[in-house]
Amino acid sequence: MARRRLPKPGFRFALALRLRKLNYWLIARAAMAAMALLRHLPTDTALNFADRMARRLGPLVGRHRVALDNLRQAYPEKSQAEIEAIASDMWGNMARLAAEYIFLDRLFDYDPNAATPGRIEVKGAENFLRIAGEARPHILFTGHLGNFELLPVAAATFGMKITALFRPPNNPYLADYIQSTRSATMGNLQPSSTGASFALASILDEGGNVGVLVDQKFSRGVETTFFGRRCLSNPVLGMLARHYDCDVYPARCVRLPGNRFRLEVEDRLELPRDGSGNVDVRATTQLLADVVERWIRDDPGQWMWFHKRWQISGHPRKLRG
Repeated sequence: MARRRLPKPGFRFALALRLRKLNYWLIARAAMAAMALLRHLPTDTALNFADRMARRLGPLVGRHRVALDNLRQAYPEKSQAEIEAIASDMWGNMARLAAEYIFLDRLFDYDPNAATPGRIEVKGAENFLRIAGEARPHILFTGHLGNFELLPVAAATFGMKITALFRPPNNPYLADYIQSTRSATMGNLQPSSTGASFALASILDEGGNVGVLVDQKFSRGVETTFFGRRCLSNPVLGMLARHYDCDVYPARCVRLPGNRFRLEVEDRLELPRDGSGNVDVRATTQLLADVVERWIRDDPGQWMWFHKRWQISGHPRKLRG
């Protein structure tokens, strides 16, 4: 009996890549078709519809179990009903964030001279203006809260030139679409790929400003605690602040009822320093985690609980100096 030939490993690998590429393309086409349909609806109708659908579909995906487990460990005092309610709010927030990409030009209506506020209100406008007016580098940081994408738009409104570090989606087709949408309204963008820290350093070298998201897992990060649990966090902000001794400002977006937003730039942080007077990178990284945790506790449904934030798969980074 003749032996059946098996495909060569190289063929199987190439086939898997093609299938993955096809899957990415199909998902991207479906997502863009859905967004095109939403674009024809009134803004509030589209955003509210996206929220309702996500609250129904979110509990059906595997990441929902990750979110529930994270919430139980973060809030052991809460009942199961309370945990489920936060997870539901999270899915609603995520859907609104996705849908809001196609309405950014309609949503951002901030006018400091308006008699009544529109969809956007700003708290800490004096800090926006101070940063924009100072001819030296600054670092702003935020977390995945509310519609964090509105912060660079606000910065541009105040005349602040800022380069935002962002992580592109794994789906290359969606990544291209989202980056083109972001670039049209948010100014300079820097993908969080290899060499990103050097790119940010060159911007600070020239006296520019950078914006960084600090609440994601980083497998080669430094050990911190977040909601009382060990995790690894990216020390790049602390390292840049130490090298350039520049001011660091917390900034966040708070989602308000009625599809409105409050953008906040808090006062400059007093960064912890070592015995030599230099910025303590490890302590600064922990301080950033503490700030983001405070924000999340204000409204936990506005954060992305389905991230495997506390999964430690690498080795903690050893800092020198």
